[in-house]
Amino acid sequence: VDPGAIGPDGLREKDVTLKVAKAIRDALLASGRVRVALTRSDDRFLVLRERYGVARRLKGDLFISVHCDSTGSEGASGATAYTLSEVASDKEAARLAARENKADVISGVNLGEAPADVSSILIDLTQRETMNASATFARLLGREAKPLMPLKPNFHRMASLMVLKAPDMPSILFETGYISNPQDAAFLDSDEGRQRIAESVTRAVTVHFARRMVAR
Repeated sequence: VDPGAIGPDGLREKDVTLKVAKAIRDALLASGRVRVALTRSDDRFLVLRERYGVARRLKGDLFISVHCDSTGSEGASGATAYTLSEVASDKEAARLAARENKADVISGVNLGEAPADVSSILIDLTQRETMNASATFARLLGREAKPLMPLKPNFHRMASLMVLKAPDMPSILFETGYISNPQDAAFLDSDEGRQRIAESVTRAVTVHFARRMVAR
């Protein structure tokens, strides 16, 4: 989880996202249908590859990276889901990718660099299937979240985000709102807001895995 942004009332992104992630975990566990693991449960830093690496080691079937965004304008608001694409879907998606992909760089040192032979095979046929599954889940999340929380009109966007590059596991980055927007910040910092986000994800995950069972 990106340790950076701070909202107008002193909200820190890493604190908000951890609370949201725990609410999602609790709701999913309460459903009794899935196993859930957090990449972090306290205030620690994980490089981008380690974040999805945790999920891969646990043989995860779905990876959801929970974030909240921040801009210099209070006008930006609403949640967004990002899936992997080598080309950004719009300027805002490109901006977010540039910001999120810098999370490994500390004092000019890239902590998450991988060997060239690994980097060169990120996009293969398996990953393209995974990208399609990720996009399907993002659209499903948008459908389930729409009655429960503020969304951007173009909820599903695409960007070249390092944290989504697991080649064999559907993955999304869920920007749950803007801590730079007072209304979004209040929603994210409230128990009700986090419960609504968690319910949205739980509904989407339930449908996602139900569809998989039918397809088998």
